[in-house]
Formats: sequence, structure tokens, C-alpha cells
Amino acid sequence: MAKKHDLILEKILEKVNPTKKEMEKMEFLLENFKKKLNLKIDKLKIDAEVFVGGSFAKNTVVKKDIYDVDLFLRFNPKYKETEFTKLTKKILKGTKKVSVVHGSRDYFKVKVNSNFFFEIIPVKKVKNPREADNITDLSYSHVKYIKKKIKSKKVLDGIKLAKAFCYATGTYGAESYVHGFSGYALELLVYYYGGFLEMLKTLVKEKKDKIIVDIENEYKKKQNVLLDLNSSKLESPIILIDPTFKGRNALAALSYETFEIFRKKAREFLDKPKEKIFELKELDLEKVKKRALQEKKEFLILQTKTTRQEGDIAGTKLLKFHRHMIFEIGKYFEISETGFRYLGNKIGESYFVLKKKEFILFCGPPVDSRKNVLKFKEEHSKTFVEEGRVCAKEKIIFDSKGFFKFWERKNKRKIKQMYVSRFKAI
Repeated sequence: MAKKHDLILEKILEKVNPTKKEMEKMEFLLENFKKKLNLKIDKLKIDAEVFVGGSFAKNTVVKKDIYDVDLFLRFNPKYKETEFTKLTKKILKGTKKVSVVHGSRDYFKVKVNSNFFFEIIPVKKVKNPREADNITDLSYSHVKYIKKKIKSKKVLDGIKLAKAFCYATGTYGAESYVHGFSGYALELLVYYYGGFLEMLKTLVKEKKDKIIVDIENEYKKKQNVLLDLNSSKLESPIILIDPTFKGRNALAALSYETFEIFRKKAREFLDKPKEKIFELKELDLEKVKKRALQEKKEFLILQTKTTRQEGDIAGTKLLKFHRHMIFEIGKYFEISETGFRYLGNKIGESYFVLKKKEFILFCGPPVDSRKNVLKFKEEHSKTFVEEGRVCAKEKIIFDSKGFFKFWERKNKRKIKQMYVSRFKAI
């Protein structure tokens, strides 16, 4: 079985490694752009330095349809954080196809061509991680640590495989609408366990509620981790102590739900190794619709648009709205299948497979609340008493599209409060 795993992983590596030509082209574009940035910084006499981050710096690039390279502008701490955006705009003035992405700290995207972007991220130059004002300020330390520690081809290949595996299984990304593994976390885990397969085997076998990984043995006793870290950093199934800053859990964003998806797919691959598990499968909504109609159920797509900034913020708001709609729809329909995907920009898409309930039960006020009972009876033609409360049971007369029209009409204020600007049932 071990040989079969190795043969398949060799084939996967051939697929996930960018070609030599691709890498040379990207490196050429990168070097040219870096030179331009450095010349501009010198000309403007801004105290900042450029460094390459992310997978390009760490030699762990995975083949993708669209590549983006992280370029960090490390500003001298003499500048206030509020000045970073203004200074970066000055440095990028004259650069074509620049867009700003708002967040906890603004960063900039430069489109080179249809499948290649630079992300320009302003950060504070810090010597001690405790001086960091934003997680991006630690990026330099992360790159430095990975480049220093990881030399082995097996581990570097393992990181690429881990990224490809998580991309395909929908568990890659620390964004709030994914709650998955960040690239940095995967790099640390593969390094710690000594390879991709070793990581899968260990994480599948682990039965502890909290897996604690402390690469540099920052804590003498693992129990001290749970006492020392802030409670908000302990909610994930894996506590991965950032080796560059012991007060940080590098996997704080990972949810139990995402981790279980990861473990399920890992078991599948370990039991029956197949290349297919590394292939990103697009959900075929036509098949879902066909199956729903065969089962005499309703199939519906809900498109939503948010007013919030594209990226993590937009995705998170849209996911929150999707989850709220599951609760609202569940009052009137049995939901046998549902899903959400963030389509980028400010748009999200949900789908539902539904079966209308025969009746909906309304539980009203206690029987001794006379004023409220009278009001409840005005709203409902037939009422009855159950466990000391006035209740009503009404037949559901609308289909799913009718429900959404009714719900939207009644909840315009709530929709606005949830930062949704467009709400369309298809």
C-alpha cells in the first residue's frame, strides 16, 4: 500500500508543480516590479524595504489558474499605522491596474495580466513579535523561519501536496467563510510531522479533543499552553504554537467542522489512494436539481450580494446570511440539502433542496396575558391551548419562491442590517 501511495503522490506532484517556464516568467516579472518599487521608495525618501512573502519566498508554489505574489512593504516604526495606506499609494502612483482592498489594514492588488497579480501589503517593521499591530506584521518572521528550517525536498514536496489536498477538499484558507488551514500552518505541520503522509496518518489517528503542536517546545508542559493562551485562541481542534511568537495559535481559525472534513478525506486517501481526491470538484447544481425533482422536492438557488468589502469580510457576511436563512426556511420547509459558496467580489450563492411542511406551529403568549392573547387571536383564525400557551397551526400555502418574496417583504430592515444589498431567489 505504501508504494501505491508514493506512486500516486509522484503523479500529483507532477500536476501541482508549476512548469519551469511558468516559474521563470513569474520570477522575471517579480524582479522587475521589485526594482521599480525600490527605485520609487528611494526617490520619495520613504524609510521602507520590500520583501517577497508567501509561497514564492518559501519555494512552495502550487500550480493554479491565477497566481498572486505577496510583496510586503516594511515601514519603519517611526511611521504611524494610519500613514501606511497613504505612503503605499505614493509608492504605487503611476502603476497601472491598481485596486485597494479594505480590511483591518488596507492592501493593494496590481493586475499584471489575466492570471498574475501582485498583492502589495504594508506592514510595520518589527524586531519583536510583541510589537506587531497586525498579523501581517509577523509575515517577515514566518518567511524567515520557514526558509531557515525547511531544506528537505521531501518536506517541501509534502507542503505542496498538503496545499493541493486542502484546496481540493475545501479545507484551505483561514478566512472566516472557510475556517480552514492557512498556508503557513500547513508548512509548519508538514515540517513537524516530517512529510505529507506522516501528517495525514497522525492527524487521522489523534483522538484528543485538543491536539497541541509546539515545534520549538516553548512550553515545558502542554497543559501550560491551555493556561497561557487567550481563550479565543483555544477554540480550534489543533493548537499550533507559532514558533516565531509563542503567544499565538497559528491554527486559531480552524473549525471542528472543517477539521472533520479534512480527516474524513484523509482517511479515504489513506485507505484507498486515488488521484481524484486531489482534484477540485465543482458542485454540479444541475445534478442536484435533477435529483431533487426525482424525489419530488423543490430546488432553489439564492443569490445574495453584500455591501461589505470583497474578500474575507464579504464572504463572512454572506455566509452568516446563508446560515440565518437556513433557520428561517426551516420553519416552513424540511431542508434535505443545502450549500453555500462565495463567488468572489461581493456575491454569494446558496442552494436548497426543500420539502414543504404541511403545517407551521405558532406558539403565542401565556393564557393569562390577556392583551397579548387577544392580539394573537386577531392574527390567527384558529387557536388552541398547549402547555399554558395559546398556539395556532396554519397550513403552508406558498412554495419556496413565494416564501422568499414574503420573507423579503417582511424583513427589509433586517436584510439591510445584515449588509445584504441584493437578495434573489432563482
